[in-house]
Amino acid sequence: MAAQFGVRLRKTAFTTAVAAAAVAALSASQAPGATTDEPGRQSAADSQPTPGATTEGSATGNSPYYTDLPPLNSPTPAPSPSATTPADPDATEAGIPATVLDAYKKAEAELASSKPGCNLPWQLLAAIGKVESGQARGGRVTADGTTVSPILGPQLDGNGFALIKDTDNGAYDGNSSYDQAIGPMQFIPSTWAWAGRDGNGDGKKDPNNVYDAALAAGHYLCRNGWDLSTQADLNRAILSYNNSQEYLNLVLTWLEYYRKGTHEIPDGSGSVPSNRSDNGTGRTAIPSPTPTEPPKTPRPPKPSPRPEKPGGPTTPAPGPSTPGKPTPPGTPAPTPTDTVDHLEDAGTATLTATAGDRFSQRISTRAETKSGTAVAKVRIRFTILGDTDATFTGGESVATVVTNSSGVAVTPLLQAGEKTGDFTVRAIVVGRTLPALGYKATVTARAADTLTRTSDTALTCVADGEFADQVQVKATYKGAVADKVAATATLIKSTLDPTVNDKGPYFKDADGKTVRTLTDLQTDENGLLTLPKLYADDTTGTFMLRITTTGGATLNVQLTVTAPEATPTPSDSTTATPSQSPSESTSPSPTS
Repeated sequence: MAAQFGVRLRKTAFTTAVAAAAVAALSASQAPGATTDEPGRQSAADSQPTPGATTEGSATGNSPYYTDLPPLNSPTPAPSPSATTPADPDATEAGIPATVLDAYKKAEAELASSKPGCNLPWQLLAAIGKVESGQARGGRVTADGTTVSPILGPQLDGNGFALIKDTDNGAYDGNSSYDQAIGPMQFIPSTWAWAGRDGNGDGKKDPNNVYDAALAAGHYLCRNGWDLSTQADLNRAILSYNNSQEYLNLVLTWLEYYRKGTHEIPDGSGSVPSNRSDNGTGRTAIPSPTPTEPPKTPRPPKPSPRPEKPGGPTTPAPGPSTPGKPTPPGTPAPTPTDTVDHLEDAGTATLTATAGDRFSQRISTRAETKSGTAVAKVRIRFTILGDTDATFTGGESVATVVTNSSGVAVTPLLQAGEKTGDFTVRAIVVGRTLPALGYKATVTARAADTLTRTSDTALTCVADGEFADQVQVKATYKGAVADKVAATATLIKSTLDPTVNDKGPYFKDADGKTVRTLTDLQTDENGLLTLPKLYADDTTGTFMLRITTTGGATLNVQLTVTAPEATPTPSDSTTATPSQSPSESTSPSPTS
């Protein structure tokens, strides 16, 4: 008992020291008024929001989270056999369950490939996982990483937490009235709808699977172009997960702890933290008055006497006017979201971009009341719909933005993919069922307005032969290299007759058959297009090859096929006349 008390005393002293140091070290580095473009992930939050922080514009739902600080001793990467004995409980707490640790490291590897500029360390996922769920309740997961039982936060009904009405009809959290944080990384359903990932390759995005949840958390922390190797961006990313200074300090403390080294422990053998921000009650802790200082009941103000009328007594003033209908006890005050009646476009220009380019215009949407008054601090979710690979900057298909003081939410820039055509960006109010607002966007094909040959060598060959040189052209658009531009090459009858010529030069397909039209061609990153080798049949003369591209660029290339040179044959050689025989000599005949 004495030994246990000593451990608790050490941890208490360490907790106080670390918390004080963290606040002092981080208060200067935290950007005031930090916001995020994509709030909506609901994790646990502290019992009392940080002064100046709001649940609007952050990813928190004021759900409880674990507040335990790391052990006094640093973790050991390779603990001794005696490290996990009851005499050394810190060793178990320092370890991370095998499957959970594997999920964090695989998420780091995937983000290093897909978003290398983010520099996401797996230790950050471990720190958040520890604070949110105690590493999936000590690693109680199945072989594929799914939690043995769902991990749910309390319903976000506005009573001690943010008010977030149901967004998934209970599909994830089983609650069709209010949302609840779900899974080892504590996402709310509305955020999982866009942030969810398939981290274990089973074709599903399950918030209760640690591989899926860890990868989703990694992408969430890496959005907005943040570089987590810089302190400012690291702070912003953590605050976007839960907008609380206490939460930031706690996660950074665990991050530093895990960076010093950790070790793998068997699944299900991890310790579950014991201290929560709500003191384990499921509701935010509210300080109670001390017994020695009971709350005082305020007395009603005394009525002020009216001035005496001449010749008459003083008449007491009437009491306070009767108030309007009181708000029923327990009914939360309307939030800004509750007052929104509809969404209006706030001056969005035509949304058009060439494949591979960024759109030059952003989408602007205003939240309004029924009377047309703008509503600030409302979350608007923008979702890209349709057969397109366009995304918002950062590679996400969904962006959640909080309206500003003018009631306007402005999206990140859209990035066009390679698929051309129209798509829609849908805007909705998070937490309300209101008509959506749709924005049409168009991705046009890459274009070229000029084609030139890269060589001026004449293209000739003899009949039934092959051309020595291949045709190569360069495409430009307004003087700049036109890369990845679609092109077609056709052997035509003449410049005045663009129908396909059935005689003369030709290409060969993969089977060696004659082809006189090539489609699905594309310029390379330097705007160059090199055509396959050309061959000629037995028809001689001058022929025309026409190359066209998206955007209208056209180039006619002349091809010449000549007859082969005549070669002497034995039948054509001049042979000597056989000598006449002596009997056929021309000697004069004898005279008679």
